[in-house]
Amino acid sequence: MIIPEFDNLYLDMNGIIHQCSHPNDDDVHFRISEDKIFADIFHYLEVLFRIIKPQKVFFMAVDGVAPRAKMNQQRGRRFRSAKEAEDKIKKALEKGETLPTEARFDSNCITPGTEFMARLHEHLKYFVNMKISTDKSWQGITVYLSGHETPGEGEHKIMEFIRSEKAKPDHDPNTRHCLYGLDADLIMLGLTSHEPHFSLLREEVRFGGKKSQRACAPEETTFHLLHLSLMREYIDYEFSSVKSKISFPYEIEKIIDDWILMGFLVGNDFIPHLPHLHINHDALPMLYRTYMDVLPELGGYINESGHLNLLRFEKYLTKLSYFDREHFNEVFVDLKWFESKVGNKYLNEAAGIAAEESKKHKKRKGQENTLYLAALEKKDSENVVTSKSVLDDEPEDDDLFETEFRQYKRTYYMTKMGVEVVSDDFLADQAKCYIQAIQWILHYYYHGVQSWSWYYPYHYAPYLSDIRNISDLKIHLDLGKPFMPFEQLLAVLPAASKDLLPKCYQHLMTCEDSPIIEYYPPEFKTDLNGKQQEWEAVVLIPFIDEKRLLEAMEPCNNLLTVEERQRNRHSECIMYLYDDDTEFQYLSPWPEKFPSIERCHTRHKTMSLDAWRVDIAHNKITKLDLERVYFCGFPTLKHISHKFYLKKSGVQVFQQSSHGENMLLEILVTEDSEELQAMNIIWFSLEELPGTHKLYMGNAVPPTKVTYVGDKEQNIWIKEIQGISEHYQRRKGIIINETSAIVYAQLLTGCKYQLNQNGEVNLEKQWSKQDIKTFDSRFSKLKTLDDLFPLGCTVFMLGTPYYGCTGEVQDSSDVILEGRIRVVFNIPCEPQLDVLIQNQHKYSVKYNPGYVLASRLGVSGYLVSRFTGSIFIGRGSKRNPHGDHKANVGLNLKFNKKNEEVPGYTKKVGNEWMYSSAVEQLLAEYLERVPELFSYLAKNSQEDIFYEDDIWPGEEENGAEKVQEIVAWLKAHPVSTLSRSSCDLHILDAAIVEKIEEEIEKCKQRKSNKKVRVTVKPHLLYRPLEQQHGIIPDRDADYRLFDRVVNVRENFSVPIGLRGTIIGIKGASRESDVLYEVLFDEEFHGGLTIRSSPARGYRMPASALINLSYGNRSETGNQKLTAIVKPQPAVSPYSSYSPESFSISSQKAHLGGLNHSPRSLFVPTRQLNGRQHNSLKVENQGNSGSLQKGTYIVGNQKYKQPQNKQDDEFCSIWQTLQSSGKSHPTQQNRHEKVSFRLGVDANGSGMV
Repeated sequence: MIIPEFDNLYLDMNGIIHQCSHPNDDDVHFRISEDKIFADIFHYLEVLFRIIKPQKVFFMAVDGVAPRAKMNQQRGRRFRSAKEAEDKIKKALEKGETLPTEARFDSNCITPGTEFMARLHEHLKYFVNMKISTDKSWQGITVYLSGHETPGEGEHKIMEFIRSEKAKPDHDPNTRHCLYGLDADLIMLGLTSHEPHFSLLREEVRFGGKKSQRACAPEETTFHLLHLSLMREYIDYEFSSVKSKISFPYEIEKIIDDWILMGFLVGNDFIPHLPHLHINHDALPMLYRTYMDVLPELGGYINESGHLNLLRFEKYLTKLSYFDREHFNEVFVDLKWFESKVGNKYLNEAAGIAAEESKKHKKRKGQENTLYLAALEKKDSENVVTSKSVLDDEPEDDDLFETEFRQYKRTYYMTKMGVEVVSDDFLADQAKCYIQAIQWILHYYYHGVQSWSWYYPYHYAPYLSDIRNISDLKIHLDLGKPFMPFEQLLAVLPAASKDLLPKCYQHLMTCEDSPIIEYYPPEFKTDLNGKQQEWEAVVLIPFIDEKRLLEAMEPCNNLLTVEERQRNRHSECIMYLYDDDTEFQYLSPWPEKFPSIERCHTRHKTMSLDAWRVDIAHNKITKLDLERVYFCGFPTLKHISHKFYLKKSGVQVFQQSSHGENMLLEILVTEDSEELQAMNIIWFSLEELPGTHKLYMGNAVPPTKVTYVGDKEQNIWIKEIQGISEHYQRRKGIIINETSAIVYAQLLTGCKYQLNQNGEVNLEKQWSKQDIKTFDSRFSKLKTLDDLFPLGCTVFMLGTPYYGCTGEVQDSSDVILEGRIRVVFNIPCEPQLDVLIQNQHKYSVKYNPGYVLASRLGVSGYLVSRFTGSIFIGRGSKRNPHGDHKANVGLNLKFNKKNEEVPGYTKKVGNEWMYSSAVEQLLAEYLERVPELFSYLAKNSQEDIFYEDDIWPGEEENGAEKVQEIVAWLKAHPVSTLSRSSCDLHILDAAIVEKIEEEIEKCKQRKSNKKVRVTVKPHLLYRPLEQQHGIIPDRDADYRLFDRVVNVRENFSVPIGLRGTIIGIKGASRESDVLYEVLFDEEFHGGLTIRSSPARGYRMPASALINLSYGNRSETGNQKLTAIVKPQPAVSPYSSYSPESFSISSQKAHLGGLNHSPRSLFVPTRQLNGRQHNSLKVENQGNSGSLQKGTYIVGNQKYKQPQNKQDDEFCSIWQTLQSSGKSHPTQQNRHEKVSFRLGVDANGSGMV
């Protein structure tokens, strides 16, 4: 995915808070500590920031007190969530499950004014101060924190800020916005801004399968960017057919405004959907078609920048009201069929009486009119007969249809809204309320809150055909003021969450004599009202009367404590900036969990509550010539010749084929491509020479290698073309016709710095074999070594000794002209894992083939295989199935289609599944519980689906109950919570990981860390830079289980310089997708639990690591076999290894013919006969044993090491070298050996 560069990043925070606090509400056993919630939120914010890397503004908005119109929806949602949680706990207890004694997290506490939100706000302020003070990427931008105390929904506070920025005279129309959030309404909000470069970021949405839990870490979450700039072009295509039909100018911005309005008609957070108007029943295409039909008659657009043109809207609704009749016509047809069966021509008795009366009245009136006309015109009797015959032939169906239609709607209002008489006044009031609702929503989306107190007072909407006579309505909205936090809490929370309120208010929810007790019903009904999902159902609870609520609260307000009064207030948004001149200590809100910020460099300013309020008249549309401006990463349809049309094509959306029409784009073959079509099939291999850039235009051809291919290669070519074409059509709705050539492009991942012979620093492009991760133009202007290695920056050694050690750059002014950098390296103690590697078999989980378990259990191998996978049992019998519902009673310990296994239980070796003793115990328990199920499956092994009544026949047997018992047992069993892993993941078992942790603890107790100061050639130093994201520090390194590594990625979840051990390797077809499971030596915020102690694991790419063990192997020539893993990429030359050992390696790059490891960031400054000068050398002339301790030889002179205070801080280089042992020659080009030529500088340091 290409992520463009963004100026502003906005976060709708509530989605993050919910994900980090209760990721899986179905698990009644789940518990989480508050500090873990806060740490996870901090981590999530860091990840989102790193993904987008905003250049100017980072805006975090937490929901504050909402408008009254939103509270009704919040109230229903909170009542339902409390009820669902109560029911799940009740069911678990009925099954005999033992629940944790700790209180479960009540998600209703994520409401303004609660103690939880107050603590979260303090921690968010701490987090912002910490990041700005310690993270350079946060220091060049403006950070806003709009917390729960600032009124307004998070996303609407963000839009208020955007509108205020647009209203400024110096607003940049090219500002690039990215808004993160989980709400689909963000699409509407983003489009209302009319900003040309606006994108939405959110996690991947998956439907149609089992509800999945949140990924272990946000880094492993798949995120998607929705580019509204591209969506605007698709909307333009959708409505382009009206261009030639309207008499007024076609304006895409006005079309988009009307498109937003049409979206409100299917319902949102503020109003219910119109009857029978459902998105999954193709409501939106119907709305669009009607709009295109009626627009030429309107004389203009309906939504005028947030103001509803009532005259045009009424014409649109009149046309749309035919839908009501069409829908009822389907009911009426069924009614006629029913009439033919039972002989009753009316839907109900009331409709029958009304229809008969109407028919008699019309007949009587018709006869009177006929007689009157006959007498008046003195017509002959023939005319009267003719008129009578016409009357007799008048169809009764029309009368019946209209009568039934009116009664059908009347029944809807009486049953849904509880009215006794559906009068004209009632219908007029319904129409007025609905139109007022639409106008309030338009104002809210385009101009902000225009009334805090207004709300739609019904659970249901009127019929389209009843919204009439609205063109002359006068709509007036009073601004009012927002609720206070405790007022909202009492308005939206159920009695089950009363503990979230101050104690002085709690009795209002529970006491029978409470004046507002009817607002908190313990039991309530829900109504799907045509929807399919339970969460979409209407929650039928009474609306809060604001006046009664406030009157009931009044006597209690004086009982609030000082702390509670502090929570019950509105406060301003806070703006933060980095200020190097400001320094103070920021005390931690929770010192036991989060350290104080000793040197805080933030400056903050509070923004008044109305600072961003923009007058309605000043909400302008950004004018921009998009034909002339194009930003990299923002997709557009303007550069490839194509045609578009709507057609049913089954394009996959959210893992399912769409049933409606799709907007298809068909790529056109241009005249310029005729010459290409005539060419034979060839393979292109384009090479860019280092340091050169050339543009090929016209008939100029870039350097190519041409190979004519035979029939076999042509067949491969055809299959590849078919695969690409099918993917684009099925997944993207793009039709590719003729294909004459495929160009494989390597995208730019970043730049690394190279040193030329003059000591200058140049950028060198780094090409990727994968999709680019991010587009970033912030390449630092580093020209010299001083720029590249400033005083105090962190570097890592890529030479030996000290390979992978973390260092800090010192003052190098006296040696930098010689092309050297002075560094102090930290050399920590390393755990001794050799013995554990040799004895790993003692702790590893033993796996056996299925037939071994089968023989021990006395069952067939088929049953072992079947029960460890999935087993579906349907209702009823095979001959008489009851519905499509099927229960899965398998252990789900292996997943062939997904290529996943369960560590510690199953393992796939080649094509064969292996099982541990834990599986044997589990199957034995299962067999003891339900032996008849095993017996039945053994006799019916050919079946794919089994049925309850076939397994448990007989009247006394209750198959459905048996299946429920099995499902409940499996769900309560620990096996149901086991995590899966890819079969490509080669891991160390938990027992071995535990032993590694023990060795690390022993190492910590030795406390033998050393420091050494040396001067180093810069090409042997790796400095973490943002531009190098995705670039592997040492491409020669191979990775094995048990290898010791160090994190070299800065501003990341894992602290830079933290060391760890590889405990798992997840293979992939692309090198960049290979992930290493690392057990780190210390726990850290955001750390995972991967078969290890809490918060010590993480999954890392090679670009974030330097392999310490590889450096040791290269230095000593030690190539001992350990548990080595080599994922198999699609095409790559690899050395051969024994079947039980593999290694990851990379094809070496050649940089200008230098005999120098391409792992390094830098090219050496000088060469000699194609080989690198020794950069560090120890000269040991004569008998080294005769040298006194601390004596150096430079040339023929001996120097005694000065004895001073630095002896305690810095280890003698001589001692360091001696302890490392003698060097052994290594394979040529494997690793650059670094030896020492020791001198003594003025500070007594070694010079390299």
